[in-house]
Amino acid sequence: MKKPDGERLIRVAIADDHALFRAGVKTALSAKKDVELIAEADNGMQLINLLKHIEPDVILLDIQMPIMDGIQTLPEIRKVRPEAKVIVLSMHNDHSMISKLMEIGANSYLTKNSDSETIYQAIKTCFEQEFFFNELTNKALLTGLRTKRTDLAGPQDVNLSDKEMRVLKLMCEEKTTKEIADIVEISPRTVEAIRDKLKTKTGAKSMAGLVMYAVKNGIIDQNGN
Repeated sequence: MKKPDGERLIRVAIADDHALFRAGVKTALSAKKDVELIAEADNGMQLINLLKHIEPDVILLDIQMPIMDGIQTLPEIRKVRPEAKVIVLSMHNDHSMISKLMEIGANSYLTKNSDSETIYQAIKTCFEQEFFFNELTNKALLTGLRTKRTDLAGPQDVNLSDKEMRVLKLMCEEKTTKEIADIVEISPRTVEAIRDKLKTKTGAKSMAGLVMYAVKNGIIDQNGN
């Protein structure tokens, strides 16, 4: 399906064992012109089976589900649909859990009491920019850094250029690719290339890993500044 301007809609799938919650999300998303809900599942196993036949851009994934919960499901999603963005939904705000989920492949983490507009913004941002960070995820990642000091691979004495340092700091400030491009006066494609180079240099596997690297090496402080 396409929007009136010709661009295709953001395809979303949801896995949650609470039918009422799924219905609420479905109703909220139906009011958005650039999103379509293409599949629903009430457990992780059902979702994985669906993913063999559908290609969602973004998956809303509950943590606590019967048969196969969200923690078990996330690595399987990465095997079947590695390109899909995964937004984890939970009633809990445990920092260690959030940090773990971001490290193993989640693109965002929201509590279930998040309003519909926040869920929509997370979907849109993950689709366009890969990750959606908020105060909860930032605090969780920093807590994970303090307690575990992360499992980043690669040498810690990494030589970053001034431009790479500036881009990394802006990424940690939750700037979008376009915003970074405008600030640094480079193209969005160059920003993406620098992001990939930063991952290679630091050994980080994700944006979450880059944030942790930046804090650990004093590029930003532990309050995210």
